Amino acid sequence: MNTVLGRRARVLAATTATAGLLLVAGCSSDDGGGSKTAAGGVRLAKAGQLTTCTHLPYPPFQSEVDGKVQGFDVSLVDLVAKNLGVKQEIRDTPFENFKTGAFLNSGDCDLAAAGMTITAERKKNVDFSVPYFDATQAVLVDSKSGITSFAGLKGEKVGAQAQTTGEDYARKKGLDPVSFESSDAVLNGLRTGQVKAVVIDYPVVQGWLKNKANAAAFKVVDNLDTGEQYGFTVRKGNTKLLAAVDKAITDAKADGTYKKLYEQWIGPYDDGASTASASPSAS
Repeated sequence: MNTVLGRRARVLAATTATAGLLLVAGCSSDDGGGSKTAAGGVRLAKAGQLTTCTHLPYPPFQSEVDGKVQGFDVSLVDLVAKNLGVKQEIRDTPFENFKTGAFLNSGDCDLAAAGMTITAERKKNVDFSVPYFDATQAVLVDSKSGITSFAGLKGEKVGAQAQTTGEDYARKKGLDPVSFESSDAVLNGLRTGQVKAVVIDYPVVQGWLKNKANAAAFKVVDNLDTGEQYGFTVRKGNTKLLAAVDKAITDAKADGTYKKLYEQWIGPYDDGASTASASPSAS
C-alpha cells in the first residue's frame, strides 16, 4: 500500500471515509468488559487489543493470505502488542485517511501501519515513530520493452499506485502515469500490457519477483533513492503509545529480531545500513 513512505509514501487527500473490513492478525481477543489500559499505562481504543489501521493489500508489508493478515509491518507491530500484553487486530481502511489521522483521532484505531513515508506535512496531523525502513522506488518493466532506465520512460505508458510516492515522483519528472488503486492492480496493469513500466516501492517489487513467472517476464531497470523513510503513526500527543512503538523497533534492531523479520518478508539485510535499506541485490 510513498513521497514511507516507495513508499508508500502517500500524497494523501484530506478526506474522511468509513471504516473497512475488520481483519485479525494473529489471535483475536475479547474486548468486552476489560481494562483499556495496557502495560506502561498505555490507553487503548479497545480493551485487550492493539488496533492497527492499514490499507490492504501492500505486500510485503501487509496482505491477507489464507484469511490472515501478515507481513513486515504486521510482524513489527506484533512486537509492540506483545510488550503491551495484548494481541494486535488489524482494520482495513481507506488509504485517504492516513494523512489526516482520521481513524486515530476518532479512537477507532490505536496506530497506523501502512508503509507510510515520514513527511513534514503528515507530521502536522499525526505523530510518527522512529523510522523503521529506508525506502527506494523501483522501475519495473516488461523484459521485452526495450526500456533500460527511468530516462527511457518518456513517451511510454507508465503505471503507479494512486496517491503514492511513485506516482508523485513520476509526475514531478514530467510523466503522466496511469493510476491504479492497489499494488496488485499495478502489477496486473503491467502483466496485461496496460502499461509498459511501473514506478513503485522497491520492496513491493522484491515480493513480486520471488514468483518465478514474474521474474521471467519483468525486470528492474532502475532504483530511485528518494531519501524516504517509513514510520508508524499514532494520534498526535499519544506519547505513551509512541514510546512503546519506538522501544519495540529499537529493541528489535538491537537484538536481531528486526534482521530476522526483514529477511523473512523482504530479502537480504544490509547490516551496514543505518535503518534497513532495500538494494537492487536484494531481489
